[in-house]
Amino acid sequence: MKIGFDNERYLETQSQHIRDRIAKFGGKLYLEFGGKLFDDYHASRVLPGFKPDSKLQMLMQLKDEAEIVIVINADDIEKNKVRGDLGITYDLDVLRLIDVFRSRGLLVNSVVLTRFADQPTAVKFEKRLIENGIGVYHHYSIPNYPTDVDLIVSDEGYGKNDYVETSRRLVVITAPGPGSGKMAVCLSQLYHEHKHGVQAGYAKFETFPIWNLPLKHPVNVAYEAATADLNDVNMIDPFHLEAYGKTTVNYNRDIEIFPVLNTMFEQILGESPYKSPTDMGVNMAGNCIFDDKAVCDAANQEIIRRYYAALCNQTKGVGSPDEAYKIGLLMKQNKLTTADRPVVAAALDKAEQTGAPAAAIELPDGCVITGKTTGLLGACSAMLLNALKKLANIPDGVDLLEPAVIEPIQRLKVDVFGSKNPRLHTDEILIALSMSAVTNPTAKLAMEQVPKLHDTDAHATVILSETDTRVFKRLGIRLTTEPTYETEQLYRKQ
Repeated sequence: MKIGFDNERYLETQSQHIRDRIAKFGGKLYLEFGGKLFDDYHASRVLPGFKPDSKLQMLMQLKDEAEIVIVINADDIEKNKVRGDLGITYDLDVLRLIDVFRSRGLLVNSVVLTRFADQPTAVKFEKRLIENGIGVYHHYSIPNYPTDVDLIVSDEGYGKNDYVETSRRLVVITAPGPGSGKMAVCLSQLYHEHKHGVQAGYAKFETFPIWNLPLKHPVNVAYEAATADLNDVNMIDPFHLEAYGKTTVNYNRDIEIFPVLNTMFEQILGESPYKSPTDMGVNMAGNCIFDDKAVCDAANQEIIRRYYAALCNQTKGVGSPDEAYKIGLLMKQNKLTTADRPVVAAALDKAEQTGAPAAAIELPDGCVITGKTTGLLGACSAMLLNALKKLANIPDGVDLLEPAVIEPIQRLKVDVFGSKNPRLHTDEILIALSMSAVTNPTAKLAMEQVPKLHDTDAHATVILSETDTRVFKRLGIRLTTEPTYETEQLYRKQ
């Protein structure tokens, strides 16, 4: 992708803006982090130049002033809720987050269990945390939250929650996923700090929608596409417009809850420090875009990818038709079609020519390479080999893998493992190629090109196995597929 975002400027301006916000509140700030604190691949896709760990790098510049509190909903622990992108439960992700943050030298001493009601699995998880030296705090459900402000801001509301002991000026509140109760933890802490005579404030770090980009800017539309399952809607912030006469963008949930938050601030602090939901935010990403066209192009591609993902989830029975319908409307608003994704037409054309599943990949120079299904290789495996040959300037007629290398793997799959599909998956092809590279200089040259596949786009004409999907994700290839299966079988071995 063409770069359009200045990551270094972002790290510098963002960390300074947070320092300014800390100073505004007299030296202590509770900062709610929306979205992913690191591994933010959505942001890196729609803001080319943004590094997936940028927010974590920004915190590293503040690490001597910051500590992290991780929040998890006790009901999510009890339900074994799984983080979709990683395939692990939320409680395990809390442990992973602690390890990652500590490996970077960031202070993490506390976990808050929200909506705590002595759920057995949550209690077991709490014991595990305590045994490993992590402080655990309980926050409880409050009746009629968030509308009954008088009850919430009282000793029977926030007052019943444990007070989380912190020692740094900047307290970052993060979580493994949405619905954790991060904002409630922040406000509860403000209530307790006020009772302790400590001056503290609250701010929100939500990367999207970007408040100082137009409402229908592709980056903001891509956020709507990404949250179509939550039914989030970008809106003009009416409170900001009334207070300052300036048009800014926020999303429906923050705008709807702001009057209640404002009342809470007034009861906790005596007066509200904010006049609008936009005021609460500290996001400087919009100020770091230097090539708007590059960013728009990248965001438009993300919208199309989200559309294909929604269609495939619907076919798999794990997605709602409403999600695909909504993203389809967003595409129409932005005058986008699937034809705006070059690899789609190339893959479909190859499938029509061969009468079998096909795949296509767009290389960094814009060249589109295809792959077809054969007796030895699946379409995606063939596509990867063809792409590596192109990147290495290896003539098309040269075979990277001898049949003598492929056939033993096929025999293992069919005769030993009982697979009905003798064609090699992408992981098997890459292993065979790496083995051939030991004695074959041409195969070694092709293998050296694998890192160049990162940040490329690919499309397959059928839904792939979980094995192939994982390989594409690990290679950093942005994959889409048609929402159809290769066969009509109900049970599919991966």
